[in-house]
Amino acid sequence: MKTSIFPQCLFESEEDYYKLTIIVPVYNEADNLIRLEKELLEYLKIASIPTKVLLVNDGSSDNSQQLIDAICYRNAAFSYILFDKNNGLSAALKAGFDVVNTELTGYIDADLQTSPNDFNLLLEHINDNELVTGVRANRKDSFVKNMSSKIANGIRRAFTHDGMDDTGCPLKIIRTCYAKNIPMFKGLHRFLPAMVLLQNGRVKQIPVQHFPRIAGEAKYGLWNRLLGPLLDCFAYLWMKKKYINYSIERTSE
Repeated sequence: MKTSIFPQCLFESEEDYYKLTIIVPVYNEADNLIRLEKELLEYLKIASIPTKVLLVNDGSSDNSQQLIDAICYRNAAFSYILFDKNNGLSAALKAGFDVVNTELTGYIDADLQTSPNDFNLLLEHINDNELVTGVRANRKDSFVKNMSSKIANGIRRAFTHDGMDDTGCPLKIIRTCYAKNIPMFKGLHRFLPAMVLLQNGRVKQIPVQHFPRIAGEAKYGLWNRLLGPLLDCFAYLWMKKKYINYSIERTSE
């Protein structure tokens, strides 16, 4: 039986009550999902605004979906999307952006190398910004992973001029109307701040906690962290040149 930690019956609809949806892409994270459920439930109790969770199963080949089914069955604030095959992180985020019906959208990875509790830190700044992203302080990754990420972030900054130190940090809050206007393509999850800036939005980065992965396997190797993002930068430049952005001064109505 589903249980809810919020008195949702006091509101006319779910959309009237919840203000933030946290998207969690899942790909072969069976070893992390019970811990993920526990930590997200703890966060929902202290969240500064009413929050729900959307798990996006990116075609996992382990028993992640069985666990997701159970999690969503027993928790009213949890729901899921299941892909028929693995499509990648950008597709998982795009699917989440498409269905979210709350004013704000959050993003966190299922491996819990960042803490859901830090969403409250980001929320402190969302009133003055369209996207607030974490910056992983004192990263607990390997030397190779840290160096490849620093190089990749430097390359992206040179191409996008977004001023972001850690675009790959898997802890973000974005205004949903901006998220839905992002023309996602494979690899564009690395350019979310730049895509908000293209919409004349405001972005801010806030230091957040970082933890070592304690279960499951990392999904990205050196190619994904370094060479792949370099190629994505050229795709971003092409898209930026073609991007349509306008504002209407007035209409006849």
